[in-house]
Order: sequence, then C-alpha cells, then structure tokens
Amino acid sequence: MSSHHVSSPILGKFLGARAARNLCFGVIMGCALALTPAQMRAQSLDFTPVIAVNDTVITQYEVDQRATFLGILNAPGDLQARAREVLVEERLQMAAAQAAGITITQDQLMIGIDEFAARANLDGQGLIDALENEGVAYETLRDFINAGLLWREILRSRFGARAQVSEAEIDRALALGSSGGGAQIRLAELILPIEGNDIDTLRAELLAIAEDVDGNLTAFADAARARSAAPTAVDGGALDWRPLSSLPQGLSAMLITLDVGDVTEPVPLGPGIGIFQMLGFEEAGYQFPTPSSYDYATILLSGPDAAARAAEIAAQNDRCDDLYGTLEGQFERISAPRAEVPADIAAELAKLDPNESSTALRRNNGADLLMVWLCNRTVELEDGAREEIRQALFSQRLETYASGYLEELRADAIIRDLD
Repeated sequence: MSSHHVSSPILGKFLGARAARNLCFGVIMGCALALTPAQMRAQSLDFTPVIAVNDTVITQYEVDQRATFLGILNAPGDLQARAREVLVEERLQMAAAQAAGITITQDQLMIGIDEFAARANLDGQGLIDALENEGVAYETLRDFINAGLLWREILRSRFGARAQVSEAEIDRALALGSSGGGAQIRLAELILPIEGNDIDTLRAELLAIAEDVDGNLTAFADAARARSAAPTAVDGGALDWRPLSSLPQGLSAMLITLDVGDVTEPVPLGPGIGIFQMLGFEEAGYQFPTPSSYDYATILLSGPDAAARAAEIAAQNDRCDDLYGTLEGQFERISAPRAEVPADIAAELAKLDPNESSTALRRNNGADLLMVWLCNRTVELEDGAREEIRQALFSQRLETYASGYLEELRADAIIRDLD
C-alpha cells in the first residue's frame, strides 16, 4: 500500500482530521507533497507583475507565496498554476466586495485567522509564527482569510434571501437520511465471489492485485474489467458518488484515511470479498444524520429472465407495502439496526429513496438476482439537528450561487497574462 506523506509540522496538524481538506471557506483540497522549508526559503523576492485583473496586477512574489502556502495545506497538482488561479479569483471577489461597499474589520480578520488556526490546534498568532518559519509571510495568510471573509459576506448579501430553506426541505433531507449530503466519496471496486472458493486464497489474490495497482487508476480499472464479478466490472469497477456515511462503518473508517489512487485491504462483503480504490473525496460542512435502522424487503429472482421480472415487479408496485398483494410469500421483509444490515445491502439502501428498489446485487455466485426494496429508514435526531441541517442546506445553496456568480465576474473581467 502507498504511504502518506507529512512534510511539515503544520501540515501534519492540518491533516490530523480529513476535514482539513475543506480548507477554510469551501475550498476542497486533495493530497500532494509540500515544499520543503529549504525550497521555501530559496524563493526569490520577484515582484514582477505576471497577471493583470482589470486595473490590478498580481506579482510573481504573490504567486510564489501562495504556492508555498498551498503546498503546506497539501494542495494537489501544479501549485504555481493553482496559485495563479486562486489569486485571480480573489481579485475578482475583492473587486465585487468593493463595488458592494463590503469591508472586513481588523477584529473580523483576526477572528477568521483564529478559526482557521484552530484546525491545526493553534491560536492565530501561533499559526502566523509557524507559517513564517516555513517561509510564508503574514500578508499571504491575511489576504487569504480576508478574501474568504469578503466572499462569504458578498454571498450572504446577494443570495441570502434566495438560499433560505423551508421546513418541507428539511423534512425531505431527513427522509433521505444519509443520502442527503455530508462527505461524498467515489470509489472503484473489484469483487470476487466467496462461494466455492477458499477465502484465504481469495484474500491473498486480492492482496497481490492491490499491491500491483495501488496508486494507478488505469491499472485498477483494467484489473476490475478482467477479474471483478460485480456489475461495475464493465465500467472498470467505477461507482457513482455516494455519501460516506452510507457505507458500512468499518469500511468508511478504512476509506477516510486514503488518498486518491490508494487501494484498501481486502474487505468482506457478504457473499463476496473485494478491494476498493479511492477515486475522489469531497467534504461538506455538515454530515447529515446517519440512519439508525432500515426497513427493507429482498426478493431473490432466479433464471435468465430475472432482470425482466425485477423490472416488472418495480413497475407493478408503487410502495413497499404493495408487495404483500402481488408477491405474498415470495419476498422477505426485514427491519434491523444499520449495523446488522449486510454490507452490500446497506450500500444499496443508502442510494435509494423510500419505496425505490435496486437490482445491482447478485447471489449464488452471480446466478441469482437479489432485488432490494427500501421501505423506510429511521434517523435519530439530536437536539438542534434540524437547525444544523437548515444551515447545511443553506450553505450548499450559497455554494451553488457562488460558482455561477464567480463565472459571471470572470466573464466580465479583463484578465491578461503578463509573463
């Protein structure tokens, strides 16, 4: 398995929890090697203008500083290119704030720095000192926090009324349970059936495959097409985005430590055993309540026409309770705590709305189709949970408006490379 790199004390603290990917104001970060302190100190103080944004310029020094800062925050990809992109966006945001008469006070700025520093278990001054030791000037941190605070205030002022959340929308989020939001994960799977095979042999085989394809998305996809017994084999094992909380607890705990490309140890999955590769991870500020229990039905269908019969059953029954009239004695209705639901079934239930069904699962070495029907899910709420959900949905809407508004600002601006 691949190792995970921590290049500085600050970086180590920021990555102590996966939530550190969500930088400060919704900027999702991934994983890359940070610059070494020696590389940072070697930066030249080059104040040559390199980008013009309307009537302002961005200097090479600003780009170098921001690239170093992004490296400490474990940002992926080309740090210089990402720094240029972020700085252009911030210039557009600050110009919009100036036009709207929005400003940030020194007290607000220091509160913002303290909040950001808390992610590394530091106070504001401690973070400032630590960053300066790594070659990042206070002004770089100040500009980053200031732009984020200004943008947040612009969005609230411009879109706050439109982003309000109704009680009915909160009810729907609760009905959807874990599928309503929170951390999202995208995986690729390679599943081997246990039936008729020696489990230790399968585990050793999967370990060998995992070692060969770890860190290589193309190699994993090729292996899944060639070896996986799951329906996703034709897509190289790729699964759709899904809530992290929808996965079995043991699996989610394993996955949250991975970076893109990393592959898990073999994981038991009811009638199969498999490995997973991380394809993507996105965080939101709040994770919706996890279902405490599921009420569901399963229908085992055999024969070459199993898929057609499943489609017919889905068309004939609008609600889970309808099955008693159309399939009496031919299905199993189960109510169980989430922890007692088989892992593969729980993963399917997490994707469904009540009274929806799935035909993705197989049994008996792939010969039979297991139709899974979600009747209901139970979510236990703690005090204040509805208000937290309201704020989460509100923030998600603001982010949607923010993306569109930023594109408008970019389209209206004159942006020129000067180097």
